[in-house]
Amino acid sequence: MILQHQINSICSYNQKCTPDKGEPPYDPKMIQLYERLLAAESRGELVYRELSSLLTSLRNLTIPNNNSSTNVTEGLIKRRLGLLSSRLPNAYLYLPHLRDHADSLNPNVVLGQGRTGVSLVLGIPTVKRQKQSYLVSTLNSLLYDLSPSEREDTVIIVFVAETDAGYVNTVAELIKHNFPKDVHSGLLEVVSPSQYFYPNFRRLRETFGDSKDRVKWRTKQNLDYSFLMLYAHEKGTYYVQLEDDIVAKPGYSQAMKTYVRSLASDDWMLLEFSQLGFIGKMFRARDLPMIAEFFLMFHKDKPIDWLLDHILWVKACNPEKDAKDCNLQKGLLKLRYKPSLFQHVGLHSSLPGKVQKLKDKDFGKAPLFAAHSNPRAELSSSLKHYQQHTLERAYEGQDFFWGLTPTAEDFILLSFPQPLTVTGYLFRSGNIEINGDKFYNTTVEVLPSDSSVSDRLVGGQSPQYEGSYGGFIVIGSFVDGMAEGQIDAQMQPISALRLLVHSDSDVWVLLSEIFIKL
Repeated sequence: MILQHQINSICSYNQKCTPDKGEPPYDPKMIQLYERLLAAESRGELVYRELSSLLTSLRNLTIPNNNSSTNVTEGLIKRRLGLLSSRLPNAYLYLPHLRDHADSLNPNVVLGQGRTGVSLVLGIPTVKRQKQSYLVSTLNSLLYDLSPSEREDTVIIVFVAETDAGYVNTVAELIKHNFPKDVHSGLLEVVSPSQYFYPNFRRLRETFGDSKDRVKWRTKQNLDYSFLMLYAHEKGTYYVQLEDDIVAKPGYSQAMKTYVRSLASDDWMLLEFSQLGFIGKMFRARDLPMIAEFFLMFHKDKPIDWLLDHILWVKACNPEKDAKDCNLQKGLLKLRYKPSLFQHVGLHSSLPGKVQKLKDKDFGKAPLFAAHSNPRAELSSSLKHYQQHTLERAYEGQDFFWGLTPTAEDFILLSFPQPLTVTGYLFRSGNIEINGDKFYNTTVEVLPSDSSVSDRLVGGQSPQYEGSYGGFIVIGSFVDGMAEGQIDAQMQPISALRLLVHSDSDVWVLLSEIFIKL
């Protein structure tokens, strides 16, 4: 870069400019001018790259193709035009340090298929926690009963708000391991910010009696939400802000869409599906750039829920009228859905040392188990049940099974009076109130009615499956408290199905769902 070379020849970074002997001193205004030109050159290079990419897309329009690909190309052009017009100028005003690096606003898409055009975009910011992480449980809850059509019409964005590439990749691998199909389909995305996105938090001014750590935490949260919103706004029609330690009520997706369609007026700006903080707040995706810009403008001044209320005040309130009228007008822009569709379950805040026992009273009593019509079976277990929470009642869909602390070799056995063709299975441990009592290091095993099947699939030089004692074949295992899968047609029919614990546990175990699929 010519300008960079010229400036480096004048003075080194963060050093006093000293001319060579015999040369006149440099004019400070001239040095300042060079620095401004360097910043302008950096911004120009970024715009040049964006325009070059846009030009390539425009050229593609001249290539004969079908209507579908043409629509994709035109959509890409519109998105990039929007990117040039809305993303570049204002962010640099509120975060001037971004000018130092051309890629400071570029998202790092770790996992994703670039899905767009959906109805519902769910945004989940997550950070490294000192205590327990709830992210996988949150995703399990959100994905729990989505129908195939809902899965195709949704994008869930996990925004890992960290610049530690190692940690970001660890989270991505965790999600990829637990939800491989949803990652492959494009339903789940994992995104992180550029390493240059965050400013120097040590220069923040303490306000409202908050400690320096809390001011840093709330300021970073404002930036995190803004980045996530700007990334998400081109992906769908509606955007719902969530957190990484929540549980969703079954049917939440359809409930939100039905509520939006039922509204008599289209003047709303914010729909609340939870009364807590920033959980379950729905916006039109097209409004996100405006909202994010407001957050960026005041990111150092106030917490994000206060800033959201200030947006409503600016849009709705007449300063010449009283607070009662202001609240009335804001109520026309912010509508509340009841009962709440999302509940906060995390105990340890992302702010180190903060314990929060927030509960949404409007969430109601969530179901503690899921009932299914299972085939007749003889049930037995080495686990001792607690009170009335028996295995029989859980299998029949009347309750959940709650057993005392499992140890290695403990089991649950389902024996069928006559061999059955069982196509699949689902076992879910833990529930919304007792989320930690799950099966760990536990396998799912089947017993084929024909003993020769085990010899064929387990034995030989190239075994297809792992064998277990008693002629059983291992077909799956619990991952984050859930085991789900299909049963190979070669094993049919089967005489029994078994859950086998392989190591001692520190907690009790709870089975909230048993589903044997025929």
